[in-house]
Amino acid sequence: MKYRIFNDRARMLAQRAWTERERRVVWRGLTGRFAIAIEPLLGLIFMIFLTWGIVYRSQHVPDDRDLIKIAWIFAIGAIAFLGYFIAVLVAPFLAYLQTFKPIYVIDGYVRYREPDEASDLDGVGYVATLFEDRSIACEWECFGTKKLPNKTIPALVEFSVFAGIHRIDGRSTGLLPEDLPPLAIGIAPRRGTHPQ
Repeated sequence: MKYRIFNDRARMLAQRAWTERERRVVWRGLTGRFAIAIEPLLGLIFMIFLTWGIVYRSQHVPDDRDLIKIAWIFAIGAIAFLGYFIAVLVAPFLAYLQTFKPIYVIDGYVRYREPDEASDLDGVGYVATLFEDRSIACEWECFGTKKLPNKTIPALVEFSVFAGIHRIDGRSTGLLPEDLPPLAIGIAPRRGTHPQ
């Protein structure tokens, strides 16, 4: 989710730590992604083993000295699997690290607005938390199927800079599901839209 911080005052807001339940939901998402990352991890181990085996054989078997010429092919394969492994895990790992940062609480406004020329192609608009003087604390781009209207509502808002708005007037926005199945397998991806 893309976000923008417009005002340094947001860092001086009331804040709370993530609850264990909230952190556990994000941890389950990370473990679910790790279950998917087993494939590139196994590919990485296999390619490293092949590369090492070829290099070892070329150095210890006199008739196979020329075999080392193909070791680079498997080494490139190992690098590709390492990149795939990192790409699968980087986003959920960063999300889990964010659970150690505060959730901010603001008694102000929530503003929805339509997409603009800077929006992504699949962006449906923006949602922002506003201070009581209606200056912007933080804004996030939303993705989904329904375009957001231009609308501002007074609200008590809980938000984290990385994730978005967690609660509006004490009601969950669905940003964090109440519970995830084991390894977070079988859930539809959440694209950052907020209820109005």
